[in-house]
Amino acid sequence: MSSHRLKRAKRGAMTVAAVIAVVAFSPSPAYAQPPAPPTTASEALKQYQELSKQAEKVNEDLLKAQTDLEAKRVEFDKATNDVALAAANEKQALALEEQFRGQVDLLASASFQGARFNKISALLTGSSPDDFLERASALNVLAEDNQEALAKYTGAVNTAADARKLAEDGQRRASEAKAAAEKLAADVTKTRDDLQAQIKTVEAAKNRLSAKEKTDLQGPKDDGVYLAPPGAAGKAMEVALAQRGKPYVWGAEGPGSYDCSGLVLYAYRAAGVSLPHSSRAQYGYGKSVSRSELQPGDLLFYGGSASSIHHVAMYIGDGRIVHASTSGVPVKTDTIDGGGRDYLGAKRIVG
Repeated sequence: MSSHRLKRAKRGAMTVAAVIAVVAFSPSPAYAQPPAPPTTASEALKQYQELSKQAEKVNEDLLKAQTDLEAKRVEFDKATNDVALAAANEKQALALEEQFRGQVDLLASASFQGARFNKISALLTGSSPDDFLERASALNVLAEDNQEALAKYTGAVNTAADARKLAEDGQRRASEAKAAAEKLAADVTKTRDDLQAQIKTVEAAKNRLSAKEKTDLQGPKDDGVYLAPPGAAGKAMEVALAQRGKPYVWGAEGPGSYDCSGLVLYAYRAAGVSLPHSSRAQYGYGKSVSRSELQPGDLLFYGGSASSIHHVAMYIGDGRIVHASTSGVPVKTDTIDGGGRDYLGAKRIVG
C-alpha cells in the first residue's frame, strides 16, 4: 500500500472510529482492472450500462453503511447517557441509604434489647382509658415512622444495586460498539475508494459513447402532467416530478442532482416525512403492498433480496414511476419495469 493510500485510510479510520458505531456490512467487490475497450457502438453502450449498474451497487453499499453508522452512533450515545444516568442514580441512592441507615440501626438495636411496645403494654401501664388512647396513638405514629424509614432504606439499597447493573450494561454496550467501529473503519474507507475508482471507469466509458448513444441512453423526455392525491404521499410525488431533467449523481440528495434514494429522501422530506439516504434502509419503512395495490407515492424497490437492493423509484400511477435511474440519465418518468428487471416489492410510506 502506498504512503498516500495509507494516510488516506488512516484518516477514514479516525473519522469512523470517532462516530463509535457498529454495523453488519459486506465489503463490496474489488475491481482490479478496467474492462477492455468495446469494439462496436452497441458494445460501448452495453458496457457503460453494466459499469453504471456496478457503481450503483457499490454506492448502495456505502450509503447503507453510512446510514447504519449514524443509527449506531445514536445507540452509542444512549449507552453513554445510560452510564451517566446510572452513576447519578447510584450516588443519590447511596446518599439516601446513608441517611436512613442510622435510624434503621437504632430500631434494630432497640428491638434486640427488648424495647418492643404494643397496645397491650400501653393498656397495662396506662392509668386511664384516655391515657391508653394517647399512648396507643403515639405508638402508631412511631410504628409508621419506623416502617417508612425501613422502606426508604431498603428502596435506596435496591436502587443503588440496580444502578450499578445499568452502568455495567451501558459500559459493555459502549465498549462493544467502539471495538466493532474500529474494525469497520477499514471496510467503509475501502468501499468509498472502490466507488471513486468505479466512477472513474464509468466516466471513461461514457466518453466513448457517441452523441446518438447518449441520447438513446436518456430515452424519450416526458413533461406530462400527473395528478397527485392529497396528503403527504401526493406532496412527495409532486416534488419528485418537479425534479425531472436534473442529473444523476452518486450520493446526491438535491436540490441540483440526485441518486435514486436521494430523490426519494428529498421528495418525502418536503412532505414532512424523514427517510434515510439508502434504498436498502428505506425498504425497512412503511408497510408492504402488492403490485396490484400500488398507489401514487408508494416506493418500488429493485434487487434480488432485501440485502441486495440497488434501486428505488416512486410510483405515480398508471403503471409508471419517477426515478433517478443511473449515471448519464436525468430524473425522469418510466414504466415500472424501467426501474429494473429484478423488481422486489413496494412499500407505502404514509397512509
